[in-house]
Amino acid sequence: MAGKDYYAILGVDKGASGEEIKKAYRRLAMKYHPDHTKGDVKSEEQFKKISEAYAVLSDKEKRRQYDRFGSEGFQQQYSQEDIFRNFDFGNIFREFGFGGGFATGQQGDVRFSFGGGDAPFGFGRGGGAPAKGSDLEYELALTLQEVVTGTNKTIDFTHEGRAQRLTVKIPKGMIAGKKLRLAGKGAASPMGGPPGDLFIRSKVLPDSRFVQDGHDILDYREVKLTEAVLGTTLTVPTLDGKSVNVKIPPGTRHGTRLRLAGHGIPKMRNDGRGDLFVVVQVSLPKQLSEDQRELFAKLADTGL
Repeated sequence: MAGKDYYAILGVDKGASGEEIKKAYRRLAMKYHPDHTKGDVKSEEQFKKISEAYAVLSDKEKRRQYDRFGSEGFQQQYSQEDIFRNFDFGNIFREFGFGGGFATGQQGDVRFSFGGGDAPFGFGRGGGAPAKGSDLEYELALTLQEVVTGTNKTIDFTHEGRAQRLTVKIPKGMIAGKKLRLAGKGAASPMGGPPGDLFIRSKVLPDSRFVQDGHDILDYREVKLTEAVLGTTLTVPTLDGKSVNVKIPPGTRHGTRLRLAGHGIPKMRNDGRGDLFVVVQVSLPKQLSEDQRELFAKLADTGL
């Protein structure tokens, strides 16, 4: 999938401020806006590109995701609808002094009509070109181990009577809620345009041992009261099938978390991995023998 360098499209540095990005877009919009280019197709296409770049870089969260994952990673997570969602072109165009109208079409289409012309062009799924098909979303259940190692999954689904079977490569770190974009695998266009995209959204199944917390995992380990007081060492399995010795310091309290850095779930696109936390659960005896009771009584006499 070809990447889009939004900074290069607007002609700004990666560290540009929001005001610098806005000025760059205004300058280019004045050049390529259809009010000024009067139907020039290349200018309209360029106007779409700079508007898409501005929609991403002017939004703090979208820009953060774009900077973190890069163009291709960002495009896998954000559809055209996602990019332009909550982006008010009407106010922007009025602020810049452009004429023309603004409207939102069916299925989230963003359409613009400039200068009173009869032929609007669109961003995403609107405009003079045949409409793009709808995007689809498929929820895929994954085990925690599959999230850790990555896997290939075959999915079957039917949309509007059309059955599809696809083999999807699931990358490491696709935790719950992450989306993978398959371009052109969505619904067919009713107007002869390109098909929509298919988004695979992960759902992580409960694990018998570990509890997932984002890219971190929690391992709840029970220790005896004497072990919590005097200290001990636990052998803890990791997600990679290995084991690590964890020292429980003397005087460890119930609920204490001991962090094993880098032993959690890998992050997508080789961006490190989370941590493994051993959560200490101090077990109190429900019944005491006579000898144990005498020992606790002596401890009580010492002030404990």
